[in-house]
Amino acid sequence: MIVPLGDFIMQEITLIESTQPTVLAIIIAIALGAVIFFIASYLVRGLYSARTLLRREFSAYFLSPIAYVLFVVFLAVTGYLFHRTFDLLTTAGPKGTEFPMQAMFADERFWLVFLFIPPILTMRLFAEERSAGTLEMLMTAPLLDWQVVLCKYLGCLAFYVVLWLPTLCYLPALLGWHAFELHAPSGLASFVFILGLIIFLAGIVLQFPINLEPFWRLSGLLMIVSGLVIGILGGMNHFQSEGPHLIDFQSEIDPFPVLSTYLGMFLAGAMFLSIGILVSSLVKDQMVSALIAMGLSLLFLVAGFWRPEQDGGLFYRTLYFFSVPLHFERSFTRGIFDTRPIILYVSTAFFCLFLTVRSLESRRWR
Repeated sequence: MIVPLGDFIMQEITLIESTQPTVLAIIIAIALGAVIFFIASYLVRGLYSARTLLRREFSAYFLSPIAYVLFVVFLAVTGYLFHRTFDLLTTAGPKGTEFPMQAMFADERFWLVFLFIPPILTMRLFAEERSAGTLEMLMTAPLLDWQVVLCKYLGCLAFYVVLWLPTLCYLPALLGWHAFELHAPSGLASFVFILGLIIFLAGIVLQFPINLEPFWRLSGLLMIVSGLVIGILGGMNHFQSEGPHLIDFQSEIDPFPVLSTYLGMFLAGAMFLSIGILVSSLVKDQMVSALIAMGLSLLFLVAGFWRPEQDGGLFYRTLYFFSVPLHFERSFTRGIFDTRPIILYVSTAFFCLFLTVRSLESRRWR
């Protein structure tokens, strides 16, 4: 079969045009992945050299009575909301609820308590160091400013995650789990998920030996990060595909709103904690730091106490973009991953941490 030269050239151009976006997307993804990997490696290496400070900041919360009081109040409020939501689930008629996570975390009482959590957790990070006169000693340590800021921030963020762990006990009752099955791996995604889990666990195991060489300990930290990324990517592809899955459970309510709600709470908490640590680096008094951080946080939580009319106008759209309670009421608690609030949380957290590092650096020039 003879193909005319003009038709052959047009076919080749069409083939190139159809494959070029795919190749370009792959190149961009590889380049972006390489940049993220090198940045993560640099940060992990810096955190490893400052692991003593990170351990001190995290353990300090378990030595403070304020943290335990906050723990009790938080669990009391979430326990009450769980009891109220469980009653709604067992109530027939229009008084019931279709989204239990929305009934729990769109309540005004929850956001009233949440308003106090990040400022109280962050008020001591730098304000206490400045009032006690130990900040100058900390800044003369062989650590960079970003290492000090990141260690304090991650220690606070880790305690924030611990604060949420007991609420996982509510999930079986809220979702109505009544079947749990394990299956053999099948498909590439399941093996990638298992591989990432093995790498992640192996990296954790490497952190336990006391006299381990720094090379292997650093390699273990990189294995934790890479295993977590590989496991998340493989798990998302595996559990979004049709079954059977490695773990199958049957529930009366869709479980995906739980995942989106907890992800949203983690990212929102990361944003509010970054605001609190920035304020703590600027003032000396802890109570002043907490009050200023509450005032700034209230700008993002005002819709939890004042609900405007949903007319869809410019004012409501602007308010929705900055109002964390509306994000959870309309998106996260319904199992919807809206990229707009996620970008807001991540960008605000990075910007506040950047300003905190600059605030700490300015003290060296005084």
